[in-house]
Amino acid sequence: MNLYVVQPGDTIDSIAERYNISATRLIQDNDLEAPNNLVVGQVIVIAYPEQTYIVQEGDSLINIADAHGVPLMQLLRNNPFLSDREFIYPGEIITISYNTDKGIISTNGYAFPYIKNEILKKTLPFLTYLTVFNYRATNDGEIISYGDDSDIIQTAKEYGVAPLMLLTTLTIQGGANIEVAFRILYDEELQNQHIENMITILRTKGYYGLNISFQYINTSNLQQYENFLTNIINRLDMEGFPVFVTINPRLNFDENGISFEKINYSIIGQLAYGVMLLTYNWGYYFGPPVPISVNTSREFLDYAVEFIPPEKIFVGIQTIGYDWQLPYEIGASSTKALNVNSALSLAAEVGATILYDETSQAPYFQYVDYNLGVPKQHIVWFKDARSIDSTMQQVSEYGFRGVDVWNIMYFFAQMWLVINSQYVIDKVSPELLI
Repeated sequence: MNLYVVQPGDTIDSIAERYNISATRLIQDNDLEAPNNLVVGQVIVIAYPEQTYIVQEGDSLINIADAHGVPLMQLLRNNPFLSDREFIYPGEIITISYNTDKGIISTNGYAFPYIKNEILKKTLPFLTYLTVFNYRATNDGEIISYGDDSDIIQTAKEYGVAPLMLLTTLTIQGGANIEVAFRILYDEELQNQHIENMITILRTKGYYGLNISFQYINTSNLQQYENFLTNIINRLDMEGFPVFVTINPRLNFDENGISFEKINYSIIGQLAYGVMLLTYNWGYYFGPPVPISVNTSREFLDYAVEFIPPEKIFVGIQTIGYDWQLPYEIGASSTKALNVNSALSLAAEVGATILYDETSQAPYFQYVDYNLGVPKQHIVWFKDARSIDSTMQQVSEYGFRGVDVWNIMYFFAQMWLVINSQYVIDKVSPELLI
């Protein structure tokens, strides 16, 4: 695999010729919305298949998979452009395999129940687990949902993906409710009722397991979180449900670098089936302009592996970028959320050159717009294939279990190409998904 940074004068055809690969394949693999309007500094992923097949008259994907001894999901993963296709056509080139010699990993993606079906089906072949953001705890220990999750659970299972029920005290917009979290932590009777409600949902909905989000953990309440997790795992283990924990490390990034509260995660790491290290990013952000990759900082990861077995850790990937208007004013400035394609479109529209910060492993660009004739400076931080590849190098280096993607509400083609062309994505045994 190669990561090519677009230079002045480059075209998709010249890049394809340079790497001896078809321009059509580059456009498909990178999901390029404007292949004839590349941005200087934009990254193109060049992935070389290990084995390909030219479609013949009468072929079907199932027949091709059987003939090559590979699962159908592997073909959908290696050729995501086929996910919403009813037919394949003679002469098309299908990627059978990549040289995935960097090992086996697990992947987890977060989604809301209202995710578009075409995006869900395009993404599921790349997932081991699908965490459904749909349940919130209340003051009285009840659990309320935001919508019907029956379809997303069933579709996940059809694709061999294990659905996890995410339980938080957050609203679907990301609003915090510290009072609810602490009431459950400190009231054992309420806590037990809360756990029974979890089990009822897990059973009736057909979830594979639970992913519980620890948002407000600190040194003063750590013991209560450990007791709560022990109580949950003892009860859910009897029912056959594995318990994952999502920890928000609450990192701070400023001109002095990364800072975080040093919490002893050893009991959580010992008890949980898997630990997701993830900072949620929402459609708004009121903090100062920062790179969108702080939770993969080496300082924090070096600290985390002192307490959590690396083979249990899923390191977080945020797929949301932000556009800040400058100067930043505390309490007054906000941002506009962007995905990678909208960031590239904006860069092309304003004629920006994309730069890359090696320290944070994140791309960014600056531009000026005009409001009533007044110039306004902006800075945009987002993620691209280089950011993802950097995270995957950490997965290999530390021996992590895999990655945790917030969120999969849009299809980040380059992310999945970087992962899928180098690693084998693990799947849960089919009999456990029944």
